[in-house]
Amino acid sequence: MKKVILLATAALAVAACSQQKNAENNATQQTAEVDSTAVGRFETIDLDGYRLHIYLTDDMMGDASFIIEGQDSLVTLEQPLFKANANAFDKYLASIGKPVAERIADFHLGNTGDAPLIMPQGMPEVVKGPEYSGMMNHFAQEYGDAIEPLPTGSTEEVAFDSTVSLAGIPFTFYKGASNDFPGANILIGKEVVYSHWAPEKTHINSLYAANIQGIDARLAELEQILSTGADIFVGGHGAPSSADDVRFRIDYLNKIKQLKSENSDADSFAAALIKAYPALPGEDGVSALAQALYSGN
Repeated sequence: MKKVILLATAALAVAACSQQKNAENNATQQTAEVDSTAVGRFETIDLDGYRLHIYLTDDMMGDASFIIEGQDSLVTLEQPLFKANANAFDKYLASIGKPVAERIADFHLGNTGDAPLIMPQGMPEVVKGPEYSGMMNHFAQEYGDAIEPLPTGSTEEVAFDSTVSLAGIPFTFYKGASNDFPGANILIGKEVVYSHWAPEKTHINSLYAANIQGIDARLAELEQILSTGADIFVGGHGAPSSADDVRFRIDYLNKIKQLKSENSDADSFAAALIKAYPALPGEDGVSALAQALYSGN
């Protein structure tokens, strides 16, 4: 892993907004614990030799954060952006009673302070660039003191298609969708894949894909994560999902491509998509998706 320094001017988080949140957990895994007293919601899942802690923050952007618990130590993934969530996360982290071995910032930077970070190949440079910094400035203007200060720790880059052992657990970093920042789809152990967006059974929005090229990029990503053989699919946005949900999302995106070819304008496309998936969550974002898909025709 290549060592670089993360500048204090790096942006805090990625993704300006969450896709429509789905309150129902579509994953097929068992949920061992739920702490409903904290800000947001914590869930834990016992897996083969490790435990996954999922923190659904219920923040303005629908972010999720994760703790992967090994036998003797912990790995955090995508720590929270908002201070209220960061406080809840840190208290929960301390309650586990094990040291933090590593902290991973894949697409989202959060409340890691001056702790060293692991990031996928290319992301340390991206967070210093104008697009990421522009989002940081927007967050600062929009939320002010409600968000955490910028991380200042050093970073280590992990190359794509490589596996590192953290807290005694293998983490394999695959290159994420080509229409997104160069973050990773991370296979954790053999059972869990983390991606920027969980493949929920919801309508997508234009942040996920804004044109047919983006749809194709997401289809390639979904086929990639499905091929890992994992059972649980989590994301920085959205609720945990199952392999069946991944297959649903693949069918849904192919339906978008079909309907785009069959409809000459955004309004007719939106109506056809809603008709094809009645009562699917996220319907209020279909119109904006349609406008994005037809803006370049």
